[in-house]
Amino acid sequence: MQPTAIFDLDGTLVDSVPDIHAALNRLMAARALPGFSLAQVTGFIGDGVPTLLLRAFAAHGQQPDTTAYPEFLADYEASAAIHTRPFEGIPAVLDALQASGWRLAVCTNKPEAAARLLLEALGLLGRFAAVGGGDSFPTRKPDPAHLLATLRLAGGAPERSVMIGDHHNDMAAAAGAGMPAVFVAWGYGARDAAGGAPVAERASELPALLASALAATPSTSMR
Repeated sequence: MQPTAIFDLDGTLVDSVPDIHAALNRLMAARALPGFSLAQVTGFIGDGVPTLLLRAFAAHGQQPDTTAYPEFLADYEASAAIHTRPFEGIPAVLDALQASGWRLAVCTNKPEAAARLLLEALGLLGRFAAVGGGDSFPTRKPDPAHLLATLRLAGGAPERSVMIGDHHNDMAAAAGAGMPAVFVAWGYGARDAAGGAPVAERASELPALLASALAATPSTSMR
């Protein structure tokens, strides 16, 4: 069976903090609340938009109002690719993986529509067999059901797949799904979130690390 590489989006494939930061600060300004630094917003990212907003409003001692989520999402979707770009080397690595026989998918806690809009704007959407967003299924990462549902959409199997991400949620979802993982050092998560997973320092290291991770899984190494 064709192997599948399942990528996280924010902090793994794309550097999206600048546009998330701008949209979040516009939301705060509309409520006469102070904005946040880029570093603060980076710390809010990784668990989906509802949690992003909970963390942002909690920093001001408040709860999100009922219009905060749709307002933020509409603003962000309209401006998601102004400053966001793929991390260095990512498009070339995606091409190399496809050329060597890998199927590609995205599993992100970002809402699916926003993820698709962003990938389309960056010219990346067509590379992926499936996009599993944070609202695509009843669960989201770190629940392994999110990862497994995305994998089914892509037509892959856990024993022939590798998860790539920058966050503890990615590593936990992979572990729960019985799937190897590779942690990327250029993302937004703390390096110790890698646990025992191999760490890619640069995008160019991913093809070799993915092949090694797949070969090391018991179900494939015995074939």
